[in-house]
This record gives sequence, structure tokens and C-alpha cells, in this order.
Amino acid sequence: MKRWGDLSQETADHLGAGSVLDHAEMAVVVTDRFSNLLYWNPFAEQLFGRPGKSPAREASVLSLGIMDKDHPQAVELAKHVLKGGVWEGTFDVRRGDGTIVYVRAQAVPLRHPSGSVTGIVILAREALRSNEREKDRFGLLERIGERLAGSLYVEETLKRVAEMLVPQFADHCFIELMEGDRLVRRVSEHVQGWTPPAGTWKPVGAEIRYPSGHYADTALRRQETILVEDFSTTSYPMPHEGSARLASEIGMTSAIVAPLLVRGETLGLMYLGLSNLTDRRSPHYDAFDRDFVGAIATRVALAIDNALLFEEERHTAESFQKHLLPRALPQLDGLDIAVRYYPAAPLASHGQGIQTQVGGDWYDVIPLSAGRVGIVIGDVEGRGAKAAAIMGQLRAALRAFAQDDKSPADILARLDEWTRIIATPEQDDNGADVSIPPIVTCQYLVYDAWSRQLSFANAGHAPPLLVVDGQCLEMDIEEVGQPLGVRAKGLHADLVYKEETRTLPPGAALLLYTDGLVDRRPGRDGQMPSEEETLGVLCEKLAKMADADVERIADAATVAVPGEIDDDMAILVVRSSDVDLDVEERTFPAQPIMVGEARRMASEAFSGWNVPEERAELACLLVSEVVTNVVLHASTANSPRRELVVEGPPLPFEDSWDMPGFEEEPVGDKEFTLRLRRGEESVWVEVFDQDLRLPRIRSAGENDEGGRGLYLVDQLAKRWGSRPTREGKAVWFEIPTRSR
Repeated sequence: MKRWGDLSQETADHLGAGSVLDHAEMAVVVTDRFSNLLYWNPFAEQLFGRPGKSPAREASVLSLGIMDKDHPQAVELAKHVLKGGVWEGTFDVRRGDGTIVYVRAQAVPLRHPSGSVTGIVILAREALRSNEREKDRFGLLERIGERLAGSLYVEETLKRVAEMLVPQFADHCFIELMEGDRLVRRVSEHVQGWTPPAGTWKPVGAEIRYPSGHYADTALRRQETILVEDFSTTSYPMPHEGSARLASEIGMTSAIVAPLLVRGETLGLMYLGLSNLTDRRSPHYDAFDRDFVGAIATRVALAIDNALLFEEERHTAESFQKHLLPRALPQLDGLDIAVRYYPAAPLASHGQGIQTQVGGDWYDVIPLSAGRVGIVIGDVEGRGAKAAAIMGQLRAALRAFAQDDKSPADILARLDEWTRIIATPEQDDNGADVSIPPIVTCQYLVYDAWSRQLSFANAGHAPPLLVVDGQCLEMDIEEVGQPLGVRAKGLHADLVYKEETRTLPPGAALLLYTDGLVDRRPGRDGQMPSEEETLGVLCEKLAKMADADVERIADAATVAVPGEIDDDMAILVVRSSDVDLDVEERTFPAQPIMVGEARRMASEAFSGWNVPEERAELACLLVSEVVTNVVLHASTANSPRRELVVEGPPLPFEDSWDMPGFEEEPVGDKEFTLRLRRGEESVWVEVFDQDLRLPRIRSAGENDEGGRGLYLVDQLAKRWGSRPTREGKAVWFEIPTRSR
């Protein structure tokens, strides 16, 4: 008889290291010093969801499915163990079938007989599926809290909850949230490859009503976690016959229902169930599981509450900003327009909570005189409600300034002054004003669709992109002024902002944007592309869209640059018409007899354009009134302004008075120009003369022969106005060609 512990040869052959590891219900993974896989046992294949796969040569331990957010933790593990230490912790692992499990791991050094560390041995098991559940509990709760803490949206939070619990802890997971006095199902998650048949369990979006006496109803009323340890020994009323039939078919064995409570308010219910659809070591929950699910529900409720509060705050901020932007764009002749606005994704602000990322980006399209249009793109520095509020004030001010029909440079100069006025008042200890104006970049353009002339001025903003003939290039801007609010004291704004003029090719598209389009957050590698690189990518993709409509160009620009935007983003795309618009123009001597000639010209033009007779007669009447007003005041008008050009070297002071052109003031015949334009729904009439005085409506006396012309224009035209020009002024009015 052999002594106790003596083994037969046959038994000894089965106690080799490989045989023992093949039968161990513990994952064993061995790597070299560079974390390349050398060995794993069969249980590791099962745990990590890669059955039948041998570790590929030089495959990294990360190929086991460790999720991206835990990669830094895996790196720290390797560093610590290779120094001779022992590491223990929890990983999130995405298995081969897409499910997520929590893996509790211990790592120890693999030593050579000489004592040097040659690799790492990792022992792993599924958390909460062993006799060490108490030890795993706190670590797993911490992991769950970390995952939920990174969720800012309700749907994303609910999805993460379902991924954490199925199939790791349950075969079935339902989450129902209160919407008013209704309980609505928001999540219905089940083990991989199985879905409840129609007419059985309620789908997502359905209202849920648990009958009185149902364990879920009890959990909701008592506001406590309810455990059903074994359905075979208990009986509860079911919501409906189809639900009871399905529960019997799949063999429901156990369930836990936990209310989602936060700040004394019930947000809903979380339901977890086990069934015979999976083969588990224990098909029943116990009191430990109930307490653990209750702790999870507390964290889930906090995450859902935070997500609800954040979505409400974000919705309020976005609504606030969107109401500050144009609600609808006007229909304009000879110009197609598309706009986009996107707030940046949420971003933690290092101790200041979560920023909603709304900001001060804005765009605007402003109808001006005679079919011309003002186009604006701007960006207020900073983020949040303050930047949006400043943007709203600037947009309103610019719209008001634009109605004066001054040049773009003049408009920006006035807006710069306004930017200083709205600065938050601040004073130093001595009472001196130290207010700091907001910094704003802005570009204001005026486009005339009939001449395709584009006039603009720039205040530190990125140049527009010109898309035409299969090319996309930055529009050349000679004078880029300082951003609004940063002009040095003593430097007049007229010296900072300069007007430039371009002519757009027929059918050309112009893309105006804020820097959120090209500024992106760093990728996972920590690298952030330069502005030149992102602009190159943008232009390359837009060039391929040169013939597309403005909506498709705007959509393409939005997604052209890869990566998550780091700032809010505004995009405005305009395209000039490739068809010439109807226009008639003629210059007349400022003589009374020319009033009839001007009226005849207008009548013939309106007839050729098929303007309805009633509308044409009204327009001709107002042409007579405006032209008569010009002719009557021509005799008292200022002489035309002339540009003095001096050639050669400067003259001595005493000789300069003898220069040609100073002998006498030239007196020439006064003239006026009549310009007629046809649009889709209106005709515009403009009368130009050399008088610098802008007309105004005045009250005519009972016996006065004149003074009623502009009153008639004001009453009968849809819109009218006057604007200064380089030579004098222009009086204009608009007449709809369709009945009001």
C-alpha cells in the first residue's frame, strides 16, 4: 500500500502544468516583457469571448478586448509588474460577440530561474461570479460609477446601463422612466441574439402599467428594491396574458426590481431578470444581489438625473441662441442661401461644471435697398450664455446700422464703437474705467445680384472660400482689420476697416464660416491638425461639390473636417445666379421735360417685363413723383464732387494757388439716372442724382402746391428709402408685382 499522497504513474501524467491549466476555471494569460501574448488557457478563450483562437504571434494583450478607456490602466499594470510588483484591479472587456463584461484580474511577474523578470502572468475571472463577490463589489461599483459619470445624455446613459448589466448580471433588463404621471419603457435589452416576440413584452416607447400586487408595483409604491428569488415558488399577477405566456416559455427564474430615486423623487424603475436562455452557475438572485442592484440603481438614478438636468440646460441655452439667430431667411433674387449652426459637443470645464458649448457665433442676411443684400458672419470670443447675449446685441445693432446703406467699412466702424459701449462696466481702485470690450471677429458684405458686385470689409475674420469651376480657394483680402473691440486708443476706426470690391463669377458659391469649422479637438493620439491642414481637407472636398446646390455644399462642409468640433460653428453659403437679371438704366438731364421721358422709359420696361398693368401704373406714378422731386431741387444742389489729381512734384505754397482747376468752379448741367430692376416678386426703382441732401417727408400745408410726393411714395410703395453714394444720393422704392 502506498503512503497517503503517493500517486500512480497514470495520475502523475495528468498533473502536468498544461493539463491543470486546461481544467482550471480561471483565465491564465502569459505575456513577454513587451506585453505580447505567449499563452492563454481554454478558460481565457471563454472569458474573453474568443473561443478556438490561439494567441497570434506578437499579438498584444490589448487584443483580448480591453476597452479603449482602460488602455492607460493596462500600461500602468505592465510597468508596475515588470518592476517586480503585484497588481490587482478590474477591466472593462468587450467580448468577441460585442457584449461587455467586467473582469477582475491579478498580475504577477514571470521570473527566469536567474531571478530576472521575463514577462507577466495575468490571472483573471468574471467579477461577481466567484466566492469573492464581497471583494469585487466595491471595485465594480466604482467602475460602474466611472462609466456613468462620463455620460451626459439620457439615451446614452440608459444604453451604458444596459451594456453593463446584460449579460454580465442579467438576461433581461428593462428601464422605465416617469413622463408626467405615465411610466414609459425606455430600455428593453436582452441576451445576445434574442428579442421578445410581438404581442408579449411591451416595446420601447410603450406605456407600462403593472397590476396591483405585482412586485414592480410594490417596488414603485414602497420605493425599495424588491427581490423575487425563485418564480417557481411564488405567484404574482402579470401585466397581461402575453407577458405571462412568454415568461413561462423562456423559463424566467428570478428578478430584481429597483426604483430609481434621487432628491426624494422617483424617476422610474430598473428591472433585471434571469431566465433559462443562458447557462449560469446560479439561475437565481439572492439577497446579496438585491443589495448590489440597489446600490447600482442609486448610481444610475444620479446619472439619469444629471443627464436630464444637462439636457434641459443645453436645450434652454440652444433655444436662447437659436432665437437670437434669424428664424427664417428672406427670399432674394439672384442669390441662393443655406445656413448651418452647430453648438460644440459638451466639454468638462475643470471645476466649473459641464459647458453647454453654445457661444457667440452668428450669421445674418439683411435685405437692403433695391434688392441688394447684406451678409454677415461673426464670432464673439468665449462661450456660454454671456457670449450668446453679446452676440444678440451685436446682431441687432448691425441690422439697424445696415439700414443706413453705408459702406461695409462704415458699418464695421460703427459696430466697433458699439462693441465698446456694451462692455461690462468695471473700475479700478481709483475709480478709473477699466472695462474690457468683448473681442469679436466679423465680416460684413453687401452683394448686388444684378451687377454681381460684392463689397465687403473684414474685422479679423477668416476669409470666405470661393467655390467655382471645380476649385475652392480662399478669397483674396488685401485689408484684414483688427477684431472689433481691440482697436488702439487714438486710432480712428476709418483707418482700421477698409472696403474692398470683387465681382463674383456667374454661378460661383461663397462659403463664410466661423473657426469652429476648422478647429477640432485632438484625436486619441493627442495630435491636433494645423489650420492649414484642415483648410486643405475642407477645400479638397468642397471643390468636388462645386456644381452642387447650396444645401449640399453646407452639408458637405459640416462633415468635411474629421474630428469633434471644439467650438460652436456657423456656416453660411451663398451662390450667385448664373443668369443675368433684368435691368434698365438711363441718364437724363435734370430738366422738367425729362419727367415724361423717365415715365415713358419705365412704362416700356414694365411692359416688356410683363408686370401687371395695375402694378406698372402705380410704379410709373411713383417714378414721376421721385423724378419731379429731383428736378425741382436740382437748381439748388451742390456741384458734383471732383477728385483732384496732382501730377509731378509738390508746388511751392505761393504757386499752388495758380494750379489749373482752381480758377473757377465748373458749372455743368445737372443730371439724374433712372435704374429699373425686375425681381421674382417685385420691381425696384432707383433715381440717382448729385444732391448730397437726403430727402425726408414733410407736412404740406393746405394750400401748398408741393410737399406730397414722398408722402405718396411712403403710402403706396412696399418699401422706400435713400442712401448716400459717391456722387450724391439714390432714392429708391419697391413695388410688388403680385397683389398684396
